[in-house]
Amino acid sequence: MLTARQRIEKQRAAPALVRLHRALSRLKSTVTMMNTGAHPDDEQSGMLAWFRLGLGMRVIVACSTRGEGGQNALGPERFGALGMVRSREMEEAARTMDIDVTWLGHGPEDPVHDFGFSKDGDATFRRWGEVRTVERLVRAYRTERPDIVIPTFLDVPGQHGHHRAMTRAAEKAVVLAADPDAFPEHAKEGLRPWQVAKYYLPSWSGGGGTYDDEVPPPEATVTVTVNGREPATGAEYDRIGEWSRYYHASQGMGHWPAEAETQWPLHLLLSPREARYENSVLDALPATLAALADDDALPYGLTTALRAAGEAIDQAIAAFPHRQQIVAHLLRAAREVGVALAEAPETFLAQHGHRLERKVREIDAALIETADVFDRAVLSPAVIAPGETAELTVALAPGAEDIVVSAEPVLPEGVSASAESIGSSSRMFELQAGDDAAFSPLYTPSWSALGGNGPAFIRLAAEFEGHTAKADFDLEEPFAVLPASSVTMEPEALIVPLDGSVRQWPVRSIVSGRAADVSLSAGDGWSLVKYGGGLVLKAPNALSPGLTVVTPSIDGRPAFRLTPIAYPHVGRIVHTQPETLRVLALDLKLPHGARIGYVGGGADRVGLWLSRMGLDVVEMDARMLAGDLSQFSTVVVGIFAFGLRPDLAAATERLHRFVEDGGHLVTLYHRPSDGWNPNATPPRRLEIGSPSLRWRVTDPNSEVTVLEPDHPLLTGPNVIGEQDWSGWDKERGLYFAARWDEAYLPLLSMHDANEQPLTGALISARIGQGRHTHTSLVLHHQLDKLVPGAFRLMANLVQPA
Repeated sequence: MLTARQRIEKQRAAPALVRLHRALSRLKSTVTMMNTGAHPDDEQSGMLAWFRLGLGMRVIVACSTRGEGGQNALGPERFGALGMVRSREMEEAARTMDIDVTWLGHGPEDPVHDFGFSKDGDATFRRWGEVRTVERLVRAYRTERPDIVIPTFLDVPGQHGHHRAMTRAAEKAVVLAADPDAFPEHAKEGLRPWQVAKYYLPSWSGGGGTYDDEVPPPEATVTVTVNGREPATGAEYDRIGEWSRYYHASQGMGHWPAEAETQWPLHLLLSPREARYENSVLDALPATLAALADDDALPYGLTTALRAAGEAIDQAIAAFPHRQQIVAHLLRAAREVGVALAEAPETFLAQHGHRLERKVREIDAALIETADVFDRAVLSPAVIAPGETAELTVALAPGAEDIVVSAEPVLPEGVSASAESIGSSSRMFELQAGDDAAFSPLYTPSWSALGGNGPAFIRLAAEFEGHTAKADFDLEEPFAVLPASSVTMEPEALIVPLDGSVRQWPVRSIVSGRAADVSLSAGDGWSLVKYGGGLVLKAPNALSPGLTVVTPSIDGRPAFRLTPIAYPHVGRIVHTQPETLRVLALDLKLPHGARIGYVGGGADRVGLWLSRMGLDVVEMDARMLAGDLSQFSTVVVGIFAFGLRPDLAAATERLHRFVEDGGHLVTLYHRPSDGWNPNATPPRRLEIGSPSLRWRVTDPNSEVTVLEPDHPLLTGPNVIGEQDWSGWDKERGLYFAARWDEAYLPLLSMHDANEQPLTGALISARIGQGRHTHTSLVLHHQLDKLVPGAFRLMANLVQPA
C-alpha cells in the first residue's frame, strides 16, 4: 500500500477544484488531436497542454516504443525494465496534462521497439518493418479517429532515425486510414475507414544538443498561439507542459524556461480542403456540439438537441465552482446528447457518432467528479499470484451519501471478486486469482485520462434524477498477477578465463515468495554439484570459448526473476523476466598490480563487471573521494557520474593530482550536460561533441581502424584485434570527444556508412607521471550483453599507468 507521504503527494498534485475544472474543460471541444512520436518524452508538451487545457480538445500521444533502448539517468534499469519505467513516466506525464496515450510497440520482444540510436528512417524500418509500423498507426487512426495529426519531428537528415520513421509512417497512415481497401482485416474488428482532416508538420527545427536537422523546417501556414494562463492553476500552458516533462526523469527532463513558450508554428501538409493558410488549426473543423448542428440538411430534432447540449455545457463551465448548479446543467447536457444520438441518421453517426459517445463519457465523468462521489480504491496486496487472494476497498467520498452509487471491479480473465460488505462510505471485495490465472502483461496497449487503466479498475455508477452516470477509476496502485515464486541466481553471470586458473564457482538460487524446489540444468559438459549446503558449478575438462546458459526451473517450468522497481514519480512496478545464469568463457588476461576505485552514478554496472572479471575493485563513496587516492592504481568514473554526484565534481582537482602523481584516471562517456566542463573536468581540455548525432557511431558492426597499434592500452595485457570488435550490440559509441588538448592521442577511428571517420571514441594522454583515458565506447552496455571483446578491452583500460 502507498505510504502516508505518497498519498499526501498524490492529493497535493490533484486538488479537487483542479480536477473539477479539468473535467469541465474536456467538454468544450469535439475535436481530437494526435501527436505522434517514437519515444516517451518526444511529445511537444507545451502545445499539447494548450490544446487540451486551453482549447478543450481530446489529445492523444501515439508513441511507437517504450524507450527501452535509451539511457537511464536515475538508476540501473535497462532494456525491458527501463521500458516499464519509461512507460509509467509517460502515463504520469499524460495524467498531468489530462491526455491519453496509445502505444504502437509493446516492449523489447516486439518488432517495434527502441533498439538504440538510428540515423535514418530506412534503417529503422529494417528493424521495425515499415508496413507493420504503418498498419499500427492506421489502426490507431481508425480506433481513435483524430481530426488533427501532428508529429513532433521532421523526416530530415540529421534527425533520429526513429523520429524520421514515425513521421513518415504517420503521413502514409493518413492516406491509408481513409482507404477501405487498405488493411481489410480491420473491418473484422469493427474498425471503419477514417479520414484525418489535417496533417501538420512542425515548422520548427528539431536541432539542439542531440539532433542537427540539415534542412530548414517548412514554412508556417498557421501559428498556434496561447491566450492567457490556465484558469485552474494560474500557470502558463508551456510551464504545465514542463510539469508533465518533469515525469520523464529517467531522461533528465523537466526544466524551468526563462520565458514560457506561447507560439508553435505549423505547416499544413495534408488536408481535403484547398486552403493552405489558416487563422487556427480549428478552422473548418466541428469544434463544438453547436458547430455540429450547422448543417441545414440535418433533422430539426438533432440540431435542436446539439445546440441545447452545447448551451448546457457552456453554462456548466460558467457555473464553476458551484457544484449544484454544475450538476443541473450537466444533467441537461446529458439528456440532450442522448436525444441527439437517438435522432441522428446513420450518415451523421458514421462521421460524428464517436464525438457524441465520447461526450457522454466525459459528461458522466464530470457529473461524478462534481458530485464528489469517489475517493480511492485500494487493493491489498496490489500484486498476487495464481491461487492467492487480495482485499479491495473502494472508498467513497461524502457526495455518495445522498445518491445511489454502485461500484464493481473490472478484472482480467481468471480473477474473480466477491462482495464482502457494502456500506455508505465504502465497498469491500475479496479478489481471487484462479490457479490458471494468466500473468499480467508488462506493457499495456493504452492509457486513458478518463480512467480504466491497467489489468483491473473500478467501474462506478451513480444515479442523478433518472440519469445513470458511469465512470472508470484506477486503483491506487496498479494490480498485477505475477508468479508465486521467483528465482534469483547469484551471480547471474560468470566470467570464466580460458587459462583454467579457476575451474569451479559457488552459485546460489534464491527463491522469493512461495517456497519451491528449484532445479538447474547446464549443458556442454558443465556440471552442478552440491557442496557445503550450496551448489558448485564445474567447468568441463576441455573449456571452449563462448556462452553457456544455466536455466533454473520450478516444477518443470522456466523460473522467473521478479525485479521490484520503485521511484517516487512513478510508484512501484515489478519487472518479470525468465531467469538464467550466463557463463562466458573467454581468453582474458588481467593487469598486474591493479587496484581500482570505481565511481558510479547508478547508470551503469561497470564496477560490478570489473569485480566479476577478478579485479580488485572498491566502490568509492564521498569519503573515499576526499581521502587518499594513492591507494588506487586506477580510478574509473562511470557514465554520467560527474552530473549525478556532487561529491565527484568537488573532487576534480584531487583527481587531477592523482593523475599527475602516477594514477590512471579512466572516464566513461558523458554528455556535455552531465557536469562536464571541457576546461575543468578532465586533466587537460577535452570537449565532447554536440549535437550528439554528429558524434556517435550507431552501427555496432562498423569497421574499427586502430590508429596506434603499439599503444599499451591496445597491446596489454590483452592484444586487441579484429575479433574484439565483433558481436557488439546496439552501437559502437556516442558522445565522442570532438576536440582535445595535444597531450591526448586518439587510438581508434570509426564511422557510420557514408560518413566521415570519427577519432574521439578512445583517447589517452600521459600527464605527469600518470595517464587520463577517456572512452565514448558503450562498454557498459557490451559488458551487460557479455560481449567478449568488451571485457578484454576493459581489462586493458584499467591497467596501472
